[in-house]
Amino acid sequence: MTKDVSYVTVNSDITTAADIMKSLNVGVVPVCDENKNPVGVLTDRDIVLRSITGTNNANEHVGNIMSKNTISTTPDTDAHEAATLMAQHQIRRLPVVKNNKIVGILSIGDLANVNIHIDEAGEALSSISKPDNEMK
Repeated sequence: MTKDVSYVTVNSDITTAADIMKSLNVGVVPVCDENKNPVGVLTDRDIVLRSITGTNNANEHVGNIMSKNTISTTPDTDAHEAATLMAQHQIRRLPVVKNNKIVGILSIGDLANVNIHIDEAGEALSSISKPDNEMK
């Protein structure tokens, strides 16, 4: 997993979040409250679909366009379990939370970098990439 994660708050503006994504070359930024408790995530897709093409603008708060009810995991979750969770929920990144605080992000790429999990990461990615109607 990636440790030392940058995050935004629900009151951060969309431009700040986009600047973080650009500087880190990532497509997701966790959204936390003032105590570093995760309350959602903001993806590059959220920005495009809910801000640029929606009624919000770059000066709006992240809380207006973030994805809520995010799926997360803990540092002690094994890679097999994480891959299954990603596949089930069709997500490519999992916030890692310990004691209700964000401590990292686990990506499908992180799983693929571990030789023993390459097949499983590939299967998870295949499931993540399927449209919803193919999953059922």
